[in-house]
Amino acid sequence: MTIRASDADQAPERHSPVCLPQHRRYLLAAAVLASSMGFIDSSVTAVALPAMRASLGASLEGAQWISASYLLTMTALVLVGGAMGDRFGIARVFAAGIAAFVLFSLACALAVTPAQMIIARALQGLAAGVMVPGSMSLVARAYPRAERGAALGLWAAASTATTAFGPVLGGLILSSGGPEIWRVIFALNLPLGLTAWVLLRRYALADPGQPGAQIDIGGAILAIIGLGLIAAGLTTEGPLGLPLCLGGLVGCVAFVLWERRVPQPMIRLGMFANRAFAAANLATFLLYFAITGVGFYLPMTAMSAWGLSPVEVTLALLPVSILIALMSAPVGRLADRIGPFGLMASGAGVVALSQIGLVFSLDDPQFWTRIVPLIAVSGFGIALVVAPLTIAVMREAGDAEQGAASGINNVVARAATLVAVALLGRVAAEAYGPGQPGFGIASTSPAHLAATAAGFAWIAGLAAAASLASAVVSALQINRRR
Repeated sequence: MTIRASDADQAPERHSPVCLPQHRRYLLAAAVLASSMGFIDSSVTAVALPAMRASLGASLEGAQWISASYLLTMTALVLVGGAMGDRFGIARVFAAGIAAFVLFSLACALAVTPAQMIIARALQGLAAGVMVPGSMSLVARAYPRAERGAALGLWAAASTATTAFGPVLGGLILSSGGPEIWRVIFALNLPLGLTAWVLLRRYALADPGQPGAQIDIGGAILAIIGLGLIAAGLTTEGPLGLPLCLGGLVGCVAFVLWERRVPQPMIRLGMFANRAFAAANLATFLLYFAITGVGFYLPMTAMSAWGLSPVEVTLALLPVSILIALMSAPVGRLADRIGPFGLMASGAGVVALSQIGLVFSLDDPQFWTRIVPLIAVSGFGIALVVAPLTIAVMREAGDAEQGAASGINNVVARAATLVAVALLGRVAAEAYGPGQPGFGIASTSPAHLAATAAGFAWIAGLAAAASLASAVVSALQINRRR
């Protein structure tokens, strides 16, 4: 049976309320603070990684795993985290995720070797995998359907703006102190996390969850194996990459087969029979692939080839954060009235146009007069998408499956990020060619500048294709879901 929005609207609530009506804003604030920690940590390394690598004495491979370990564990556990929230109670699991994330953030701040940092980042990713889907589910459960779109719009505005603001924050912190100042980035999670935890403990009501349900341990293990091997294959150079990816695909197929036969599956595959739900998640993957691919490699290109400082790069990214923060809430309300997919299609199309503009601006990269305006145009497009996309996903899930729907969508977004960073990095390296010093390494030689431009042109071009595909997927749903 396929869940439709009208069915969910007419269905009785299957969960006890998570808070009193007058306390909803406090839970929304807790959700925003917690999700902001997770999204900032996943994006800030684009600017902070060089300083972290120098301080810890990490090799290039070690530096890659400082970022990849977080993405791997977060992506693998987000799906489990959503199901755990449904089973044990969203508020209880969310609070545990916040506490663990703060603890492992402190471990990151205190790491003195690459191995310690990689382990701390992996554990931090596990905590984020529980915390991030819980934040969206908490907001969806706290507000009635008539008000849910605006609330999710505010959540999406804060969460996505902080993702874009991560490199800005990293650049400002790195410019304000010595070689160890990068540790402050992780230490900042302590006051944010404690505030969110206190709000949650004070204003959330007891949430028993679904005591009769069982956690699908077998499905969780297969999901972790499948996603983990694919991610490892995409981040591993040499002949092992392809076998790891193939092993991951086998693990994913085994996961689907397991979910079809287990009595209480972690994810009810019938959710994907709902075309709107499936389309929203496909649009998520394509757009996040494009956004995070450009977002990760643009600062690297600007600093290594165009001679910009971290502060200058962060200032250039500010329009994205501002536009998302200002627009997502009203766009969420508009999506409630006219439906989300038209806005999603329009926004993804705008992002595609900006990325096409980047391709044709690299022959003479006038950063402040050509690149920065295109970044702002992309920010406008992203702001048109983020809240409607969240609404589309959550609207198509019943009240009993809000946590699962949240987990699926977060897995899709994080998997897209991991694939983009790994795949587009390889594409850029191939386009750069065998010359020295290599893509992403600072140099002023004409050959390096030309090779870097060629590499980033491929990144922007593939990102534009993915954004355009996302727009098409969303547009096909306009007449089906309003």
